Amino acid sequence: MWLIWGIGAVVLVGSGYAAVAVPRLRERALQRRVAWSTAHAAITAASISRDAAGAGAPRDAEATGLLRRAETIAAARGGPDAAREATDLAETADRMWRE
Repeated sequence: MWLIWGIGAVVLVGSGYAAVAVPRLRERALQRRVAWSTAHAAITAASISRDAAGAGAPRDAEATGLLRRAETIAAARGGPDAAREATDLAETADRMWRE
């Protein structure tokens, strides 16, 4: 009899844990995918601005360095914080080329 109660308690605790953990894991994975999607879009936009600006644009070397750094961060595939940093760097480089 006690064995059945013990098994029931383990099942109850396990299902409670799963009910809490699964949505959190899904949300975290979604945030990561969205952050990296935004980062890749910003890097692509900065690359297009670089190509449109041509060589010799004001602050070209600094913007190129920022874009390279963003691409390096994107290649390492970190978490959402790394994706946000890559997005910020790429957007800054994009603004420099657009000025």
